Amino acid sequence: MQAEISVELGADDPTLAVPWSHPESQYSYIDLRRFPEQLESVAEAREFSELKEFLQALNASNSALQTAKCDAWFSEEITEEEAIFGASCKFGSYVDAFFQVLTPRYSFPLHEAFGSRLVELLKRAPEIQASFEGIIRRGHFENGGDVKEGFYYTLYVFGYGDEQVEARQSWGIALRLLSNALLQISSI
Repeated sequence: MQAEISVELGADDPTLAVPWSHPESQYSYIDLRRFPEQLESVAEAREFSELKEFLQALNASNSALQTAKCDAWFSEEITEEEAIFGASCKFGSYVDAFFQVLTPRYSFPLHEAFGSRLVELLKRAPEIQASFEGIIRRGHFENGGDVKEGFYYTLYVFGYGDEQVEARQSWGIALRLLSNALLQISSI
């Protein structure tokens, strides 16, 4: 499994506000760590059991992270970098996740170290038709009425194949590998 971590902290790069809400829809932040029963209200979790399991794992009490947003999709657009997989399609997802404990949430060096350990573990995994990219980004977290700037991860996972079913299977395996790696380094 290909794995890498990168950083996007520029003024024009994406950021995350927690809690968040979408002004033009019914979507908003759900604290799945405090309210795991609300996972059923996440449309992507209802549609993709693999993503549901991943969200459950990341919001569990033994995880260092909790989630803020997610999406999943199928695509037949393969980039030049993805051509190494020799596949005609991919299944992908992203999950925005942040440290549930406040101190590491505001520490860039801890984000870098955690991300590096994660990539190191994933590179030891068996070779599969999948990739992971974690991006450290700037986040704004409300706590007791105050908003404090910190960091979060966008976790991209892609599975590749010649058919949608094959790509989705690779994606599901990659999500389980990522989940196991995240839980393993959460206990360190």
